[in-house]
Amino acid sequence: MQKLTKQDLHSLEDYSQMRDEFRAQIIQHKKNRILKIGPNVTMHFEDRLVMQYQVQEMLRAERVFESASIQEELDAYNPLIPDGANWKVTFMLEYPDEIERAKKLRELIGIEDQTWVQVSGYDKVFPICDEDMPRETSDKTSSVHFMRFELASEMIAALKQGAALSVGIDHSKYPHTIEALSDSIRESLVADLD
Repeated sequence: MQKLTKQDLHSLEDYSQMRDEFRAQIIQHKKNRILKIGPNVTMHFEDRLVMQYQVQEMLRAERVFESASIQEELDAYNPLIPDGANWKVTFMLEYPDEIERAKKLRELIGIEDQTWVQVSGYDKVFPICDEDMPRETSDKTSSVHFMRFELASEMIAALKQGAALSVGIDHSKYPHTIEALSDSIRESLVADLD
């Protein structure tokens, strides 16, 4: 999947005219890229279109139009675009109550490393997490982690031939598994693989 360049972006003026339509497109697109695992974890499978939207929104919010500042935004978001043999995921622990959230973040240390994807017939694939910076301390985990799931070529071939895909978390305080993703989500994710 190609990274974004300045040529892929719209000017602030053009974006303001198309923003509502683009936002509606993104909402529909994300329906097949967001996966709820149990009651409190959401995995957002990122891709080029979602990152384009994020960059456009940042440029709009900050009124950025200078070339160097636009490039800074691209440099920040491009690493979240899959490379053709992986999935890039924003992993979110969601507890609305502040007291419960603080308690769970202490209990769930290491949850990001115990999250996995599995192509039917192959071993689980655990992610490479938080490559940009540490997001966990000895006292607690973060409510947001960035993950990269690297897939072997045989797994990609099996997925393209229709193999089932499951996702889960093996943490003792939050064990959850989705045995087989829906066809629409599975197809959206397989489209990321070159």
